[in-house]
Amino acid sequence: MDAQKEDNRKPARVISGFRVRPGDHTSCGAQVRPGGINFTIASVEATGCELLLFRRHRNVPFAVIPIPEDYRIGGVYAIFVEGLAPEEFEYAYRIDGPFDPHTGEFFEPERILLDPYAKAVAGQRPWGAAKRTGDYHARVVREDYDWGDTSFPRIPLEDSLIYEMHVRGFTRHRSSNVDHPGTFRGLAEKIPYLKDLGVTAVELMPIFEFDETINARTHGGKLLLEYWGYNTVAFFAPNSSFTAQEEHSREGDELKDTIRLLKENGIEVILDVVFNHTAEGNRTGPFYSFKGIDNRSFYILTPSGDYFNFSGCGNTVNCNHPMVRRFILDCLRYWVSRFHVDGFRFDLASILTRDSNGAPMELPPLLEEMVNDPVLRGCKLIAEPWDAGGLYQVGTFPSFDRFSEWNGRYRDAVRDYLKGNYWNAPEMAARLTGSGDLYHGGSRNRASINFVTCHDGFTLNDLFSYDHKHNESNGWNNTDGADDNRSWNCGVEGPADDPVIRQLRRKMMRSAITVLMCSRGTPMILAGDEFCNTQFGNNNAYCQDNETSWLNWDYLKINAEFYSFYKSVIHFRKAHPAIRKPLPPARCGLPSISLCGADPDDHVVTRSNMVLGVLYAGRLTEENRDDVVYMVINAYWEPREIRLPALPEGFSWGLAIDTDAMDGEYYREEPEFLPRPIYLLRERSTAVFTLYHQPS
Repeated sequence: MDAQKEDNRKPARVISGFRVRPGDHTSCGAQVRPGGINFTIASVEATGCELLLFRRHRNVPFAVIPIPEDYRIGGVYAIFVEGLAPEEFEYAYRIDGPFDPHTGEFFEPERILLDPYAKAVAGQRPWGAAKRTGDYHARVVREDYDWGDTSFPRIPLEDSLIYEMHVRGFTRHRSSNVDHPGTFRGLAEKIPYLKDLGVTAVELMPIFEFDETINARTHGGKLLLEYWGYNTVAFFAPNSSFTAQEEHSREGDELKDTIRLLKENGIEVILDVVFNHTAEGNRTGPFYSFKGIDNRSFYILTPSGDYFNFSGCGNTVNCNHPMVRRFILDCLRYWVSRFHVDGFRFDLASILTRDSNGAPMELPPLLEEMVNDPVLRGCKLIAEPWDAGGLYQVGTFPSFDRFSEWNGRYRDAVRDYLKGNYWNAPEMAARLTGSGDLYHGGSRNRASINFVTCHDGFTLNDLFSYDHKHNESNGWNNTDGADDNRSWNCGVEGPADDPVIRQLRRKMMRSAITVLMCSRGTPMILAGDEFCNTQFGNNNAYCQDNETSWLNWDYLKINAEFYSFYKSVIHFRKAHPAIRKPLPPARCGLPSISLCGADPDDHVVTRSNMVLGVLYAGRLTEENRDDVVYMVINAYWEPREIRLPALPEGFSWGLAIDTDAMDGEYYREEPEFLPRPIYLLRERSTAVFTLYHQPS
């Protein structure tokens, strides 16, 4: 008989008025079991542990249960408390052990600590209000949600189109016209819109429990909060401020409802997760859990006990420590199995490759376990392959051929080339065709997540409206945020009344989305870009819980023409697998992928290429017809005459997209026949051609 079964046969004891028995040492956290609740917590260096039970909304425990030493196995304390129901209490821990800041040991027996595996955190509602005084308490959640026959869409990455969004900011503005603004339910109300736009996945900025008031301050008469949420308090708990109503021991049900509805509409859910640091900061930061439970295991420390800060946020999680690896994998499995999420985007993922001394590892054990974990086998794993410590791994992230990457070099190349830096043409050419130079000659053809804008930086509208960041409202004298934006204001900084400048900006935006949708790799778009949402030049709106960050849905009506174009280009990508997939050779004899300048016979792209063309061709086996797409970009400030690739007899070119069409018809549902393979491409514009099929 194993040790666990032997322990469970011991007679129950009465401690603090409760009958208790040894718990399950193999499963961390608190779980509902027949007859009571099981509590399990691990600490390598602790010498004692107390379980505290609280009535709801109370800071003084109604019961303190010291966990007996013989209920401990190794570094794991486990106790089963009979007669408890989840709705009746909240809980926390006090843990004793050595205290020596010079060695990084911070055990204090009077400090109340949150369970790292807490499935719900009390006292976090409502949004923006001062949180409950006292310490954080956990709630036990009933895990009996009925998913019915909802399935995972399992959309291939090459067919995916990711929509990055902030749950609160997506519907918080009065113009969103939802019944539950700023919540998971508000997001669910916008599913018909997302489906109409054509996205296949939403990538949710952090939804784990975080305290938006942790660094609250007032500047210019506005309350500034930790709006983005990249300071996690509890990794297993959904943010209770994002729910339309308070949930008691059913925390997560509203999020699950939203995920289920998204899946029923063919839209996947990717979570932006932050395992590189926590909200506990450095030595002067707060104690929530990890510092007081296992500081030396959980964080990367200097020899003097200080925190390495490769995250730029005060501390760095020791991701490749065996116990921390288990914690992270348990967390990912939990969100996949209990919330049915489809993937994860790992913030500052290069930290996941560092060892306990902070040095990069060639084969990080965390990543190796992650990509081989059976529960995570079908998940999309996306790395932001850099960190704040100077480690930049675009194209070199240790992926084990399973991770995709936010391709920062794609973003930079597209921004540079479109604004006229035509000497950047060779770099641009590589990015358009899937970044084979970065991803092993194209063998990892799904590795590149292409984007022009994301939450961190300018919106698409602002990218062509501002030469410089305008972050004064953040309260740091405009010193925060990136200075290297590769943006262009088209002649005037900020809003412009000149119709010529306004038209130029729209043209530049049309070109940006056209290029993104006609590039190999997986496109990611920023919520609101499709209707020209603005952040008024703020490229680091992390603290702006106001009109700066909230999507203004009035722009959807004001910029209806642009939205229609944006949506149409998404539809164009979906309709042409030659852009996305490897296909059998086309019957018309064109190469599968080729690059050229204004002359399609010149396939050498140099730093003098003011015009850059890319051709995709293949045969649709089911329909036995060719799918051919030819995109040409004119980065120059004057029109250029281009010649299209020669086609064999019986094939003709048709114009599908021209971002500067004289007649204002920028997108043609049915390509317009070209009587000859010559086209005048206007300055700073992009055109896309496909095969013309004679109407029957």
